[in-house]
Amino acid sequence: MSSAPSTNDDVFDEFLSDRGHETEIVRWERSYNKLQCPECGALHPEGTASCSVCDWRPT
Repeated sequence: MSSAPSTNDDVFDEFLSDRGHETEIVRWERSYNKLQCPECGALHPEGTASCSVCDWRPT
């Protein structure tokens, strides 16, 4: 017996992963003492909430 996902996000993640899509949480990358946007590669100071270049936000 399989357990049911607990939230709608879990259901959606399970749907995507069953079809070969990655569903891991994307966060800021680090480059020395700066945060680096995983979408466009722009560098930002610590504590930045969103990318000022492409408006990407961590989930």
